[in-house]
Amino acid sequence: METKELISRLGGSSEVARLCEVTVGAVSQWKTSGAVPKARLMYLRAVRPEAFKEPAPPELAEKEGNHA
Repeated sequence: METKELISRLGGSSEVARLCEVTVGAVSQWKTSGAVPKARLMYLRAVRPEAFKEPAPPELAEKEGNHA
């Protein structure tokens, strides 16, 4: 998953900065470089695991939604 997409899934730069106790500028640098520092990435996986799950393909999501 792209760094920018991950940060977006986590709630944006401000939310990621708040979670990691860093500046928004630091998160911006992660987006520019395309990499989140390993320790921060491990922390984010622990506190927000749902953001790391890949979405279901559209056809699968439609089938799951039609079970009701």
